[in-house]
Amino acid sequence: MRKTTSAVLAAGLILTILISNMGVIIRDGRRLDKLRGRVLRLHILANSDSVEDQRLKLLVRDELLKRDYFGEASDLTEAEAIAREQIDDITAAAEKVLRENGSADKVTAELETTDFTDRIYDGITMPAGEYRALRIKIGKAEGHNWWCVMYPPLCIPAACGEAEEETEAAEDNTVEEEYFADEELDILKKPKKYKIRFAIWDKIKALIET
Repeated sequence: MRKTTSAVLAAGLILTILISNMGVIIRDGRRLDKLRGRVLRLHILANSDSVEDQRLKLLVRDELLKRDYFGEASDLTEAEAIAREQIDDITAAAEKVLRENGSADKVTAELETTDFTDRIYDGITMPAGEYRALRIKIGKAEGHNWWCVMYPPLCIPAACGEAEEETEAAEDNTVEEEYFADEELDILKKPKKYKIRFAIWDKIKALIET
């Protein structure tokens, strides 16, 4: 009986806390959705986990970043339009790198909505969730992947080095400040502050959309 009473009291306390903070959760959740809706990720999938295939993945990454396809984009819509216009060139550039390094693997490039976990960049954390992504699939695309943010331009070749699955890079803070509002920068730089709120927000949206 005591256990049941304690459980009911605990549930009531949690519900009270949620209700009293619902305005903040909704406000920050909408800011999160706005942030997600302004970002284009780059997602490169290696053929396999072999040392050579992982090396080729990084060479493809460096070539695509060097070309700075989205430097003239002013928002996500323009970045996606550029990706569609340049999709054949992006594919050809990636395959050229492979051929120069003795690989006959084919490359496919496509725009799609992809679910990401939290990703840590230099000084910022991109929250988990669904983002628009330019996905580059090399060969069977069964190897470890590499992520970064193509728009806004938060990844640069010089900062990449010998990356593994979660290696990501960012330019200095001036880039972030140029592209993100103050409330969005707070989200990016103080992830622990928002983690529970965002988890609740995504649960609420999932229930509504079911």
